[in-house]
Amino acid sequence: QVQLAESGGGSVQAGGSLRLSCAASPYTATSYCMAWFRQTAGKQREGVASLGSDGSTKYADSVDGRFIISRDNTKKILYLQMENLKPGDTAMYYCAYNRGYNRGACNSLLATGFRDWGRGTQVTVSS
Repeated sequence: QVQLAESGGGSVQAGGSLRLSCAASPYTATSYCMAWFRQTAGKQREGVASLGSDGSTKYADSVDGRFIISRDNTKKILYLQMENLKPGDTAMYYCAYNRGYNRGACNSLLATGFRDWGRGTQVTVSS
């Protein structure tokens, strides 16, 4: 099982930026899908962005053009660069990993498609 640890959350004003990190250990497969999800109280976990082992990415419409998902393969760290943050981006952000890669499944941004999860990092955006 892969252990995931998120960091980088915090409180910012609208229009600000944050970069989230997700460290994976002890290893990740060469074929994988990794993603960021977010969740607020009383709502279902929402897919934000995914990254496949072939380098393909998918973004939720609500963040497309503002967020960028990337990965440092040497350090095995997944990133989410968040720009022009809005109060609606306030949520607990989770990193997710699934061994093996299927482009359709990875692009679907469905939480049920991921086996391993981090504990989350809180992002709060004030107006």
